[in-house]
Amino acid sequence: MTLDLYAASSRPVTRRPDRETTHSFSFGEHYDPANLGFGPLVAHNDDLLSPGGGYPTHPHRDLEILTWVLSGALVHTDSLGNSSVLEPGTVQVQSAGSGITHSEQGDLASGPTRFVQAWVRPDAPGGTPSRAEAAPMTDSGLVQVAGGSALPVGAAGASFWVGSVSSRVVLPEAPLLHVFDAISGDAWRIRDEPGRELSLAAPGLLLVWAFA
Repeated sequence: MTLDLYAASSRPVTRRPDRETTHSFSFGEHYDPANLGFGPLVAHNDDLLSPGGGYPTHPHRDLEILTWVLSGALVHTDSLGNSSVLEPGTVQVQSAGSGITHSEQGDLASGPTRFVQAWVRPDAPGGTPSRAEAAPMTDSGLVQVAGGSALPVGAAGASFWVGSVSSRVVLPEAPLLHVFDAISGDAWRIRDEPGRELSLAAPGLLLVWAFA
């Protein structure tokens, strides 16, 4: 049984003229062989984009890409013919499958845009690319917004939960838990303590990955 705290100040940051990205795991120029992921979770990035800034069209394959918008608005288009504007409180799951291209850019009319994006390894390579979105209510306590009976994630036993927490919360029943507080920027990685109660020093907005 382990609980490891990763303070916001310990995470590497990539800075570009139109964006700033804070990484929870080894990523790009911040290669760290000791921090390649947590279970099937291989990327967990916190992005702040300037209006119109972000990521032009680029490819992905064999990833489950989950995006949660915190502020502003994110313009997303993909090679499946989809185009949408993701606003705060919106979750999107894109299964890259055998291959897609997509773009993600801050909406020009909405000011800076902040979103968290996670990449999860799917159960099997290939597959048919897809995309789904929802705007669940997460005002009090943790709510499951992806995995299980919520938006599909192509990784069995993976689920994503979001909720505003005042001080204490009981975490999901799973042997691997990755907990990120979007207010403080701190994160916890918890092994073999399913249903653990977590106490916060101040109210937080928790984004939780649970892996069975």
